[in-house]
Amino acid sequence: MKPLSPVMIVGAGPGDPDLLTVKAARALKEADVVVYDRLVSDLILDLLPPETERMFAGKAARDHHMSQDKINELLVSLTKGGRRVVRLKGGDPFIFGRGSEEALYLAKHNVPFEIVPGITASAGCGAYAGIPLTHRGMATGVRFVTGHCRDGHHLDLNWKSLADPDTTLVIYMGLINVKKISDELIKAGLAADTPAGAIERGTTADQRTILTTLSELPECIENANLKAPSLLIIGRVVDLANELGWNVPAINCDAEVKR
Repeated sequence: MKPLSPVMIVGAGPGDPDLLTVKAARALKEADVVVYDRLVSDLILDLLPPETERMFAGKAARDHHMSQDKINELLVSLTKGGRRVVRLKGGDPFIFGRGSEEALYLAKHNVPFEIVPGITASAGCGAYAGIPLTHRGMATGVRFVTGHCRDGHHLDLNWKSLADPDTTLVIYMGLINVKKISDELIKAGLAADTPAGAIERGTTADQRTILTTLSELPECIENANLKAPSLLIIGRVVDLANELGWNVPAINCDAEVKR
């Protein structure tokens, strides 16, 4: 019996197809079918050979095209049907991408797999916005958290731990709860005038970056009408975007914002 081809769980990066790894590009070229998420850009999908089957399995907040259980079952079914499968995820599969859950399911069902890391949104979007996540004298570390809560649950983070002025805080999926995030961090002791930014569709031609302070972040996002996918970055390093921003001009919150 012919051995099963491993499911390639591939990180597509934050959007710019030039940020794909060589291994990721090769996996896409060799795949029979690609099961992809909502955050995978069209420019990356355009790299697929015309004969490659595409299957959309995207999920957004409160809007699941395909449940996680169905995705898990689909990967096993496709692979055991003899096909070479790529599971394509935005960013990196192991950073808020649920790639580890899918890998565990495959392992439980004796399906081989490989993990192909991708550039996570924090690194890619930060770089394209001119915001280094660490910088000597400004940030001694960085923390990644999710601002999205599961259905029926409240956003319950360790706010005291997160309110560290020497640490850059990167928040994935934080638009819906940005007011609570801002209020709780300030209540936990982080200064209201801590630099903060939000990056919409980072690394793509549609990227928009706003720069403001922690207290003004919710209002600035609302005025700019930022939409998902957007990444929040909070910390002293955000100020460097004024000098290091190279991809698109940033919008300062005190300027009039028009969509």
